[in-house]
Amino acid sequence: MSHQHPHPTAAPGGPRPASGRVPLSVLDLAIVPEGATGQDAVRRAVGLARDLDRLGYHRVWYAEHHLSPGVGSASPAVLAAAVAARTERIRVGSGAVLLSTTSPLVAAEQFGTIAALHPGRVDLGLGRAFTPPTGEKGAGAPPRRARPATGPRVVDGLYVPGAPPADVNDSVLRERILAQKRIVGASRTPASFRDELELVLGLRAGSYRDERGTPYVSPPVEGADWDLWVLASSAGESARVAGELGLPLAANYHVAPSATLDTVAAYREAFRPGVLDEPYVVVSADVLVADTVERARELATPFADWVLSIRSGADGAIAYPAPGTSPAWEDRPESERALVADRVDTRIVGDPETVVRRLETLRRATGADELLVTTATHDADDARRSFALLAEHWFAGGADADAAARAAVTPDVAPALATTR
Repeated sequence: MSHQHPHPTAAPGGPRPASGRVPLSVLDLAIVPEGATGQDAVRRAVGLARDLDRLGYHRVWYAEHHLSPGVGSASPAVLAAAVAARTERIRVGSGAVLLSTTSPLVAAEQFGTIAALHPGRVDLGLGRAFTPPTGEKGAGAPPRRARPATGPRVVDGLYVPGAPPADVNDSVLRERILAQKRIVGASRTPASFRDELELVLGLRAGSYRDERGTPYVSPPVEGADWDLWVLASSAGESARVAGELGLPLAANYHVAPSATLDTVAAYREAFRPGVLDEPYVVVSADVLVADTVERARELATPFADWVLSIRSGADGAIAYPAPGTSPAWEDRPESERALVADRVDTRIVGDPETVVRRLETLRRATGADELLVTTATHDADDARRSFALLAEHWFAGGADADAAARAAVTPDVAPALATTR
């Protein structure tokens, strides 16, 4: 195949806030709380985006989740288009379109169409196809065992948990993925991730030819004014290919905190000038800010149940529970705690000063050029308050960023472990 990439460009980050800190962005899942509907969640997501635009956040991305009772963000392109039409400055995009359910051509055409109407404000984030383990069974098949958790560590003040134990052939998880795949209609067989990305880049450059040399043109994609992103949760193919093509990378500390440093390192090691001249890394984090540490911890209590439903439930993410309805951490079975501890312990919860200090630690330890925060609460007003408090203390002058970074050098593992339990 012949693929010509656009000329290298400047990094896709926004201007630094007055505080001197890196840009701050948001990943919105359109959380569906208990007692609400998906339609409520979508309407709230659009309203929240207007707030984020006014508060100074650089971009807002929408994830792709299907058939999960607690997540209303199923169509990133539709949400991004609706939000772009109702905001003035903030960038909109996907975090990410999954190539297991959407072809790269369709994703590029969807976001190319949005970019035609809102040039310079659109991000197309792509994630690799996710497929269940093969599940070899029968006589002679080797037993598949759970992967043991590795030990935690502290790197430059950042708490890096061990990986959670995971059964690579968990029957409930496998059957859920296969059943969802049938209902979603995800029957495509993806090509290699590099080929899928190069198809998008080639169509935008107007130079794409298939393996037979046949040229193809997609009018919404050719010359489209969007930025292409890769999302990665490990140091594997996604991070490597993003680096080889010179694309920006979003690393998921909020999904796989044990692997984030390795993910970023693999990307930087593989990086070659391509779409960008230099590497550009966004790192995500689960964040919850309230006026006091005590209030933040109270609001954070349902998080363990929610993560547990994602990792072990037959139906995926449950509708987000109300505070005060979850069992205490010490009353949970050890197997449950082991499965969710990495995400509970790395969720950044507290008052504004605490959260800003810990975000600065995350930025410094990962070398992030930008941070992407996501916030899950039962009450949408608590999430709005969290984003407003964070913006007030991150973007405005306030404490000097270098002083905050120096203060964060002391590892704050103990507060991290105590915040949400």
